[in-house]
Order: sequence, then C-alpha cells, then structure tokens
Amino acid sequence: MDKKSVLITGVSGMVGSHLCDYLLANTDWNIYGMCRWRSPLDNLEHLIDKANKKDRLFFEYADLNDTGSLMHVLKKVKPDYVFHLAAQSYPQTSFNSPAETLQTNIIGTTNLLESIRILEIDPVIHVCASSEVFGRVPKDKLPIHEEVNFHPASPYAISKAGTDLIGRFYGEAYKMKVMTTRMFTHTGPRRGDVFAESTFAKQIAMIEGNLLPPVVKVGNLNSMRTWADVRDAVRAYYMLVTVNPTAGEYYNIGGTYSCTIEDMLKYLLSISTRKDIKIEIDPSRIRPIDADLQIPDISKFQKHTGWKPEIAFEKTMQDLLNYWRERIQKGRVFLSNR
Repeated sequence: MDKKSVLITGVSGMVGSHLCDYLLANTDWNIYGMCRWRSPLDNLEHLIDKANKKDRLFFEYADLNDTGSLMHVLKKVKPDYVFHLAAQSYPQTSFNSPAETLQTNIIGTTNLLESIRILEIDPVIHVCASSEVFGRVPKDKLPIHEEVNFHPASPYAISKAGTDLIGRFYGEAYKMKVMTTRMFTHTGPRRGDVFAESTFAKQIAMIEGNLLPPVVKVGNLNSMRTWADVRDAVRAYYMLVTVNPTAGEYYNIGGTYSCTIEDMLKYLLSISTRKDIKIEIDPSRIRPIDADLQIPDISKFQKHTGWKPEIAFEKTMQDLLNYWRERIQKGRVFLSNR
C-alpha cells in the first residue's frame, strides 16, 4: 500500500516545524512542506539532512497569493491530508500591514481551497483559524465555546474570522473534508519574538548574556491567557484529521492553565539566572485593542477525539527560555526592540 502524503502550508513556522517533527516520529507518511522561496528555514535546521536525503521530507515552493504555484504543488503531491497553517500570523504586525494580512489570510486560503476543488483531489483538510476571532469577550460568555459571537480586535483577527468562514463554506458548499480550528494561545520553542512570552524570554536570555541592560520591555500585562504547548497543539491537529474527521466541523482547542501576561512574565523571571531584572512599559508594544479574556471551552474537541493537553505550563516556559538561551550562546544576534 502506498504511503499517505501530507501537505503542510507554512511548514517553516513554529507550528509547522513541530508538526513535521510529530508526523516524522508518529507516522510513516511522506511530508511535503510548502514554503515561499524566501522563507527562513531556521526552525527546520535539524531536519535539513533528512530533506537532503529525500527521507520522507520534501520542501515545495509556492505562495498562497500565486494560484499557479499552488496548483503545481497540489498536482504533484496529490495529498491525502492538508494542514493549512500558512498565514501572516502576527497580530501586532497586522495593525501596520492590514491589507497584506487580509490578502494572505483570506484570499490566500480561498486560493488554496479553490485550487483543491478545481483539481478534484479529495484530501482531509485542516484550516487553522485562531481564538483571536472571538476578540473581546464579556465575562458572562466565559469559557468561550464554539458558538460565541466573533468580535475580532485586530486586522489579523478579522482575517482569521474570514479564514474560518471560508473553510466552513467550502466544507458545506462543496462537501470538501474541511475542518477549522480556533487554537487558543500556544507556545514553546521556536515561537516568534513578536509574541509576548517569546520576546520576554528573548530579552531575559539577552540580559543573561550581558547583551542588554537588566530591563524587560513590556506591553499590556493585564490580559488573561490560557496557555498550551505547541507540541500538544500539533498532536491535537493530527488527531483532528485522523479521529473520525467530520467535514464542516469547527473546534476550539487550547490548554487548561490560565494566568495573566504579568504572571507569565513573573514565572519567566523566577527561573532566570539574573535576579536584578526590572520591568518597563514600552508604549509601542501596546495594541490599540486587546483580546483580553482568552479562556476556552474545549469540551467539543475533547469529546470528539479524546485529546487533552499533557505538557505543563512550567515546562513550556522553561523550554522557551532555553530555546533563546541556546540561540544566543551560538552567537546569534537579535533585535532588542521586539
């Protein structure tokens, strides 16, 4: 029997690279990672030798905004599974680049699904939306279940609301095997430094390496988050497409440990080797609007798949800090203002 093939868009991102790791370790699938020609491969550095040897891992170049390139890759791969993770995924960036964010995330998703439809291939498709679609949720709506109204609080969140709705439309209108997820905050090694916990960990590691004065620059510390580990997240995504996948369904997925951004920072500081680090508000790090109560109800997904998070918040944060420490020890140089 031929091995199944999987296409991962956005393979070079944090989630895409961890999904690669998980699928290589837990399946015999051939993995085709879609990335743009200019995508940095830092997160996949440990897998480059495997790709060079064409050992179940292949990189394919395409762009969500170039339908011809998508058609070429899809015809070549004929995937059994598609994990659509590629996006302009930075909420803060979306305030400065709203049109690019909407173009990539909404039109790009449409281009991908329309290409699959036209080619008449029939993969199981995971469309990755975001918990940011819910935006500012009143306390009486917590925890956030799937039917809570969307109230997106950034151009990124608006784009992900479009992504979510486009995915559900293709599932319902064309009977394509599309499922959408709204993953709540998930982090760990390889997290981009535009996200709060990762920029904090990076700054702490730079301070420990005597590359910065002992001050961590922060934005809004009052937002509540429910934290999950990226390695638990990719296991959830695997179960999504393999445990009785149901076309047109949509799920909230996330962790079970909630705390404020401030409490998360205090934990990172508590495990630092430096005990003299101060905290300073940086106005440039504050969003015009913040989604400040991100607490999920994940019972629907748990009942369907049996998934539950396994990695503790403390381990996630320790691994994130160690990731930045290791990069800095290798002599890598990073911007300090993000």
